[in-house]
Amino acid sequence: MLSDKKTYTTIPVSDIERAARFYGETLGVAPDMVTEGGVMYGSGGTQFFVYPSAFKASGHTQMSWLVGDIKAEVVALRAKGIEFEDFDRPGIKTVDGIAQSGPNVWTAYFRDPDGNLLGLTQIG
Repeated sequence: MLSDKKTYTTIPVSDIERAARFYGETLGVAPDMVTEGGVMYGSGGTQFFVYPSAFKASGHTQMSWLVGDIKAEVVALRAKGIEFEDFDRPGIKTVDGIAQSGPNVWTAYFRDPDGNLLGLTQIG
């Protein structure tokens, strides 16, 4: 029934203008559509919707980007002021902001201005 339908992620924010600057200027993602209810962004053939809300996202990763060179992406985002999360617990330990989460899988996590956890993932 729904297996052939596209999906999109929704990300709650407290300040839509601040979020638009972060996603647009800092991360370089252009809006596909701006409405009174929020901003739809397109990225790599998928979409995500950033909308004003009094609710906060939970502590899990809200969204991840698949990247070809995670080290280069981390360097580029750090140059734009992004701080990456450090973890040292069973199942995840970061080194210079990047964790190896499988034989050929690496991840790095950062937060948007509202504290939504976002990720980068390199496979292969």
